[in-house]
Amino acid sequence: MKSLSKTGIFALLLCSSLTIMVGTVIAPSLTEVSIHLGFTRNPGWLITLPALGVVLFAPIIGKIMDRKGPYVVMCWGLVPYALFGVIGIWLNNPILLIADRILLGAATAAIQASTTALIACFFEKEERIKMIAWQGMSIELGGVLFLSIGGILAEMNWQYPFFIYLMALFCLFMVRIGIPGIKVNKVTEKLLQPEIIPKNMIHILACVIMAMVLFFIVVVGLPQYLPQAFGFSASLTGYFMAFISVIAVCAASLLPYLIKQIGSKYTLAAGFTFFVAAHLLFSFSAHTGSLILAAMATGIGFGFTVPLLNHLTLEESDASNRGRNLGYYSMGIFGGQFLSSFMEILSLDLKTTFFMAAGIAALVAASLFYQARKSTINIVNNNFNLNK
Repeated sequence: MKSLSKTGIFALLLCSSLTIMVGTVIAPSLTEVSIHLGFTRNPGWLITLPALGVVLFAPIIGKIMDRKGPYVVMCWGLVPYALFGVIGIWLNNPILLIADRILLGAATAAIQASTTALIACFFEKEERIKMIAWQGMSIELGGVLFLSIGGILAEMNWQYPFFIYLMALFCLFMVRIGIPGIKVNKVTEKLLQPEIIPKNMIHILACVIMAMVLFFIVVVGLPQYLPQAFGFSASLTGYFMAFISVIAVCAASLLPYLIKQIGSKYTLAAGFTFFVAAHLLFSFSAHTGSLILAAMATGIGFGFTVPLLNHLTLEESDASNRGRNLGYYSMGIFGGQFLSSFMEILSLDLKTTFFMAAGIAALVAASLFYQARKSTINIVNNNFNLNK
């Protein structure tokens, strides 16, 4: 297995941060951006439409990656990411804007799947778990940076946050100088034929979708909820959302230790339990103290679920199907983001939306705790029978 230099590791982590940036960079100024672009009916879609693009294009990206390799797909994805990201400034036609955000999602799918595949190519076993944790931390650190900068730039001019998308070109430069090209192993046509998604992978995808729905209800809702209910400015909203990302970084850093101590199943269940607490606190918040607690619970929920599910996807994959499985994972990540926008439509106000989300999170957490306990009992019984 090839080794990766510190420059290469930095390039991978920097590219990973682009996946959270795709929607959140305009989140602090969402209301103002939607007014200037004539997209006021459903402004949250400006954040979630790239997710639809990922869902539509991820299966194709996965198949291409199995043939061409993750390095090529990464380079192919970074240029259109920068292009489709920045030209949104000049698109005040709703149809063109929708098409642009969906195509931005296609580029994001290429970056999302290829970064994780490259981690799988250069790292294995415990080193891979650590890198996946670092990847989760870099994604959330990107959220801290881009949300903060986006909020500050939005107060200068609503167009300025869009220029942050051009950072993808710098990422391309870092990839070219820091990551060596990878020889693609030729796989037989039989291996490349469509196959039934394994049961474990379906379970992972379901958890990914639910985690992202619960997280993005917060991401999409707060830019409207905080100014209306608490009088937050665009920059203060950006700082608050960046605080969630800081907490997520800290939580993700604990993953290797938690997996070793209590196992992945209990860690995942705990993550959804924190989502329950987060949404209940947002629903009943009356002062900033409860908002801070809600932000902390949201960050921990994300940090304990999404990076872990990324690792579990790699554990279920090998060289012949890694591209497809990561394509499915990208579909789950961004499909959850897109579905979160429909939760708003189902309720009359955001507090009700948060309360409904808490109920969904509670059902998922209960199910995961039951499965984890059942798995533990089975292991104990098997060990007991072997010792007889």
